[in-house]
Amino acid sequence: MKPLVPLLLCPTLALADPSYTAVSGPWDDHQYTGDWTHFIGGGVAVLDCDGDTLPELFVAGGARPAVLFKNAGDFKFETADLPPLTSVTGAYPIDANADGHLDLFVMRVGPNVLLTGDGACGFVDETTSLGLPAGDAWTTAFSAWLAPGDTRPTMAIGNYVDQTNPDGPFEACDDNQILRPTDSGWTAETLSPGFCPLSMLAAADARGRPTLRISNDRHYYVRQGFEQMFDLTDQRFLDETDGWARVSLWGMGIASTDLTGDERDEVMLTSMGDQVLQLAQSDGTYKPARFDIGTYAQRPHLGDDGRPSTGWHAEFGDVDNDGRPDLFIAKGNVDQMPGNAMEDPNNLLMQNPDGRFDEQSVAAGVATTARSRGAALADLDGDGRLDLVIVNRRAAVEVYRNETEDTGNWIKIALPHSALGSRVTVVANDQILSQQFTIGGGHASGDATPLHFGIGTASSVILRVSQPDGTVTTQTTSANQTVHY
Repeated sequence: MKPLVPLLLCPTLALADPSYTAVSGPWDDHQYTGDWTHFIGGGVAVLDCDGDTLPELFVAGGARPAVLFKNAGDFKFETADLPPLTSVTGAYPIDANADGHLDLFVMRVGPNVLLTGDGACGFVDETTSLGLPAGDAWTTAFSAWLAPGDTRPTMAIGNYVDQTNPDGPFEACDDNQILRPTDSGWTAETLSPGFCPLSMLAAADARGRPTLRISNDRHYYVRQGFEQMFDLTDQRFLDETDGWARVSLWGMGIASTDLTGDERDEVMLTSMGDQVLQLAQSDGTYKPARFDIGTYAQRPHLGDDGRPSTGWHAEFGDVDNDGRPDLFIAKGNVDQMPGNAMEDPNNLLMQNPDGRFDEQSVAAGVATTARSRGAALADLDGDGRLDLVIVNRRAAVEVYRNETEDTGNWIKIALPHSALGSRVTVVANDQILSQQFTIGGGHASGDATPLHFGIGTASSVILRVSQPDGTVTTQTTSANQTVHY
């Protein structure tokens, strides 16, 4: 496959401005609430738990019970039965027991919970019976991968401040854990040091090697901490001798996608102040994007507050299907931090043909100023356009329908659990797009819907799926459909 021509040179579709419409539903009465342990978290898990191709929403509640909203089609949702769970910070869909049905790993302040799914949106707490070490920490980050030869996932658990430390909370970050599958369940290994993670992502890095990226909150590690990268093959943290530059920031969320078509993912790190986009280099390292790319989004864009923004969940997705991934960032003050903007609008950064991003959240109708936390860009009605879900602290969940006119064509790829860690490459009109099939990233929010690609004017594409074991499959398929592997 030939190298990518830079995106700014590829023929692309000129499209209308993005447009979202708020939708009322049972989420209007749901908020993420609680004391200081729920200043963070507030995630949403998006998954099709009954196989009808319409994804459901599992939403954390903090001090309130978590809820499951079942999708009945045409943006009609109903509250479904769910085991009662409070102190939930977020959740990630995962087929933990490898039975072909999606489960939910539920992160909590206290023992975590594994809810197994029955394929009909029924969930049962099988944490103990499946041998999952639940712990009793303050869990705020999660990721998972398939180790070679395994059918059940290895899981990384990110724990925030150690509440039992009498010298805390500052400089009292808890240890993280790796849960490895065994014949009787999973066994827990300590991953130390921990610097208060708010997001984790297991994926191939710029070298092409599987690594666990850990984004840490400088507010609590204070000093001597930094963003971490753990090599999953060598089982060690990378450092400057590996080309891994030491970066310290108020890490909140991670988003990644291939922005240049070289089948290496760029990585977005949200923070208080600058949102840092790391560009993957051909030598396997990363460098920060230039300021004029438009992704730093360091202050509210309404012009009414000059204090720094606080970024949480970040997610790439092609909102207008023009073949260029766009970027949503959920924003919101931690609670009442006077040094940061209090009414902090979310960002919808639309990518231009030259690779730069422009703020379009006001025009799109999603520049709300609640204390946003977790979020998801996902096609909730099956029309090929990415809708938007936002979870807010002490304010109602927001759901928006994507009603952008004259969007481009699209393709979605649904992969089985056994393909976790694969890279999907789409060639559309000589433009190369790629994404990895991963579990993790975001802020306390996971999405198990098919990988979505906008493909502009292309009426057909070449699909290539490269699995971690070296297996590569290629096919040509027409646009505007979901391809199942």
